[in-house]
Amino acid sequence: MERLTVDTIISKIKNEEVFNAVSDDYAFTLKIDSYVPYACAAVHDGHQFRKDLWDNCLHTEYDRWYEEDPETKNMVISHPIVIAGCDSRFEYDLNRDPENAVFETAWGKQLWRNPLPANEKKKSLQKHSNFYKVLHALIAKLEEMFGVCIVYDMHSYNWQRWDREVPTWNIGTSNVDNTRFGKQVESWRQALASIQLPHGIKQTAKINDTFQGNGYFLKYITNNFNNTLVLATEIAKVYCDEYKRINYPEVVAAVESQLQTLLPKHADEFYNTFKN
Repeated sequence: MERLTVDTIISKIKNEEVFNAVSDDYAFTLKIDSYVPYACAAVHDGHQFRKDLWDNCLHTEYDRWYEEDPETKNMVISHPIVIAGCDSRFEYDLNRDPENAVFETAWGKQLWRNPLPANEKKKSLQKHSNFYKVLHALIAKLEEMFGVCIVYDMHSYNWQRWDREVPTWNIGTSNVDNTRFGKQVESWRQALASIQLPHGIKQTAKINDTFQGNGYFLKYITNNFNNTLVLATEIAKVYCDEYKRINYPEVVAAVESQLQTLLPKHADEFYNTFKN
């Protein structure tokens, strides 16, 4: 993996080069093993939280981990194009617009002891901006090369705090053109429902059950590109113990190994349907 400036990353994308990089501000990673009409994203995978902010933050390290989406990058790591955040959403949230990306409160609790200084907020928002510059270049290149593109926007959610039964997988589609892409959404739901998990973990997949797909990442791509479908895909955190903070690597591995087959198959069907 190389450490590259945002301008160099964008230049490599424009030249259709393959590479594996971390941005020079260490805010995100992007690997391109080959150019294909689909990409995977894990914008909330990051847990980094710069030390300048520690003393001012009222949330504990566990509080932050609990609301992040650990292991979502590892679930799609084998695919040719993967972009992922390195920083905690408690510094800035890549799935919120710039005006709301730096929290003042987080999940009902004040985040900072003292209001965040303007220069600290500016540092965080610059990283948010850099990520979206690269994302824009990436999707533009894939649409240019293939005409259409599909992005698997991977997230996770805390299922144990719900007071009803919730699905293992949820796809949020309220900002998707469901008239155009409804069949592809349903076939993705069916693919997710087919995944077998260890320990008898119940396997269900629903659409707009727990979340509706209102994230900025999905909206940004959908509003800026005409031929890219973003599938906001949430897995319940059955791959860890939310309260004891224990990860279950065998569950992550089961998801990753089955997505190696299911995800490219779904992407191929999407491409063959819409490439004309």
